[in-house]
Amino acid sequence: MPTPPPTGPLVTRRSLAEGLRDLGVRPGELLLVHSSLSSLGWVCGGAVAVVQALLDALGPDGTLVVPTQSGDLSDPALWSDPPVPEQWWEEIRAAMPAYDPLVTPTRGVGVIPETVRTWPGARRSAHPQTSFAAIGPRAAEVTDGHAADCRLGERSPLARLEAAGARVLLLGAGYASCTCFHLAEYRIPAPRVAVGRPGPHGWEVVTEVSITSDRFDELGHDFERDRPVVRGRVGAATARLFPLADAVAYAERWLPVHRPREEDVREAGIRGEDIRANDVQKDIQGEDIAHPHG
Repeated sequence: MPTPPPTGPLVTRRSLAEGLRDLGVRPGELLLVHSSLSSLGWVCGGAVAVVQALLDALGPDGTLVVPTQSGDLSDPALWSDPPVPEQWWEEIRAAMPAYDPLVTPTRGVGVIPETVRTWPGARRSAHPQTSFAAIGPRAAEVTDGHAADCRLGERSPLARLEAAGARVLLLGAGYASCTCFHLAEYRIPAPRVAVGRPGPHGWEVVTEVSITSDRFDELGHDFERDRPVVRGRVGAATARLFPLADAVAYAERWLPVHRPREEDVREAGIRGEDIRANDVQKDIQGEDIAHPHG
């Protein structure tokens, strides 16, 4: 059967840039973008046109930042959808290539971040699982110094973006993708977990704060209800624009109330109280890592 013609609106670099400006994206600002290419409509030029439009709206003095995560550089014992046989685990750990910011592709964040990662002049941070890439005059300021044992906390680009007054653009993406909420997890009591990954000298295990995007959609709903969030359309996509620091501060208050800690859940179980299973904090590796070839 022939491929049916596209049904979405025709979107171009120019119309995207105009939509971003109408939404309120300002020349010269520092912007963290979470995006979904498919939500925008039929984009002439695909992800390249989207990145060009973002850079057009930001102008030569603006800096574009995106998450360039590579969560498949993780312990195969935790992979799912589908899992790999247990007898493969040790060989996978021994053979998995170490993180290289110039070579390691993104995973699970979409084609637009992957396009930014490979853009001429792009800078990428050093964390092997939760890196960020940036284009613009402040790219090095944002990406340098990302500690290898701090996925999304005080020594990550998120804290630098917060201090610099960055804003977040959700471009067809929901609050479940809003990485800045994770910065709040580092500022409230949270368990620490052992995280396995390939290192420059072989397999390594580091201790990290346990992070999860569980209930971020609910958090985002309440944040948008209570705080100023600019909403509009860019192409066919719903877009949201807000200060990163506002979102982090709100999450710091919201998470302790609405998402109990593991020890709270255990104590409630002993007392016979009912707490939903999805309220339990899960480490990002145990929750979100799929088979890298699945």
